Amino acid sequence: MTVREIAELAGVSIGTVDRVLYKRGRVSAETKAKIEAIIERYQFTPNPVARRLKRNRAYRFCALIPQGEQDAGYWSQILAGINEAASEIAALGAEIEIIEFDRYSQEKYQAAADSILEKPPDGLIFSPIMPDRTRPFIEKIQASGIPCIFVDANLPGVEPLCAIGQDFVRGGYLAGRLMHLFAGKIRKPVAVLDLHGEDYHIIQRREGFLQYAREHHFPALVQEYSGYKGTEISVEEISRFLRKNPELTGIFVTNSMAHRVAQAAKNRRKPRDFLLIGYDLVPNNHLALSEGRIDAIISQRPEYQGREALLNLYRRIVLEQQIPKKVDIPLDMYVKENIP
Repeated sequence: MTVREIAELAGVSIGTVDRVLYKRGRVSAETKAKIEAIIERYQFTPNPVARRLKRNRAYRFCALIPQGEQDAGYWSQILAGINEAASEIAALGAEIEIIEFDRYSQEKYQAAADSILEKPPDGLIFSPIMPDRTRPFIEKIQASGIPCIFVDANLPGVEPLCAIGQDFVRGGYLAGRLMHLFAGKIRKPVAVLDLHGEDYHIIQRREGFLQYAREHHFPALVQEYSGYKGTEISVEEISRFLRKNPELTGIFVTNSMAHRVAQAAKNRRKPRDFLLIGYDLVPNNHLALSEGRIDAIISQRPEYQGREALLNLYRRIVLEQQIPKKVDIPLDMYVKENIP
């Protein structure tokens, strides 16, 4: 299907079809509806290179996410997925700018967010962590009409073009199920190390675990750490927690820092006597899992999330295709025996 064929079917000129496709100039409502019906029927997609030439510039997308090395390198995996997608669309009239911010610095986060608003992109990839900081920014980008896709996290009451991520409650519930399967009958408490406890998706993950614990009647305690302290949790801080809680059946770490619990346990110079389940197959977790110092890891496929985020922006903004409101990421679970 070509623009000429659409024009012939609609009984109009190529210029009229062009005005409908690129939303410029006046076209009667009846003619517009007829052309759009043909486009829908034949699933016509405008040529992205031609669209770029008409605009006289490339489509510019931005990704605003934490620094790649933060959260044990989790964000570098999302970046890898975005860069993979960027290489696919580079010749098709779109480019991506990566803007990283320090999640532990309000000033640096604000400067990065302001740079987006000063030169608005055609679309944005963003992770709405730290809700009290990010909600004002989200309100501003929505007021500015900047299309946005969320990765990794979500916020209630906010409707991006698309949200890519897991069911956070189910993820925590799965961690509880794994703990129960590995431990059998649980009499001693299970601890939830609620790292970045200010984040909505972390709260949901914690609640999913606690829901499982309540349903199966085993004791659970929560130790919350806020990411606003200015740094990631240290091995020393975890060691203090272990000394205060010497009898635990297991520990569930709600983000990518399970390897630091493994290191703290190793520093005690005695065999680890509790189960350890965490999130994200970052390099340090991968190593600790392969060595048997972590019992299980739930993965969120961060590379896939990053790639799908940019490709969905491209499909919606450049190709004007419909995209899903939600892309559900499977709850992949790894143990030593199936680690990739």
